[in-house]
Amino acid sequence: MKRWLRIVGLAEYGGDELLIAALACGAMAWALALALGPWTALVALVPWAIVLWFFRDPERRVPDRPDALLSPADGRVQDIQEVDAPSYLGGRALRIGIFLSPLDVHVNRAPCEGTVEHLRYLAGEFLPAYNPRAPERNEAVELGLVTPLGMRVLVKQIAGMLARRIVCAVRPGARLARGARYGMIKFGSRTELYVPLDAGFRASVRVGDRVRGGETVLLEREERPAAAAPDAQAQEAHP
Repeated sequence: MKRWLRIVGLAEYGGDELLIAALACGAMAWALALALGPWTALVALVPWAIVLWFFRDPERRVPDRPDALLSPADGRVQDIQEVDAPSYLGGRALRIGIFLSPLDVHVNRAPCEGTVEHLRYLAGEFLPAYNPRAPERNEAVELGLVTPLGMRVLVKQIAGMLARRIVCAVRPGARLARGARYGMIKFGSRTELYVPLDAGFRASVRVGDRVRGGETVLLEREERPAAAAPDAQAQEAHP
């Protein structure tokens, strides 16, 4: 079933909900047709269309930027902050938080190539995703990746007031390509990307920017000034 959902552009993680919605909308159409006439059955197409829209999963063009970190989700950049990193990273980290409204695509994608090294479920509350306390207090799942160069990156899926089911379909040891699908948060949520502060990355987006999972570059390497040549240094020291 997952294969067919992918072929028609729907999220493979929404099979159960799509089946329930199809049965419910079918029953609604049948009841309307019997009670008010056959044309009224078309009303059932409205909730069915809403469900299909929510579980859409369009293909993305992953940019050829192996040195950059991509957005793990669709939505709007809510904050960019230096914070104390989760235990998997340790120390300080740069965090970019993305708010997903019910209208956004809710499939999560890997921000970089890497191997799943850390997976942790965090029980919690269901505060609205825009609440400043939501990142620390809401139910969440942490996914830690180690890149081929040994750098650690963490993505955090956070539940919201409506989003009460987090899907993380990978397990430790799995290898993910850049932009690969790995899970979903259902019905409004927040996704965060953490990178160690000393890794040399800077944000390439601003608060309020719209981003697309697996396609928008969130972080890129800072350009460091090249060291002066020895002869040039000597000339500066002895004019």
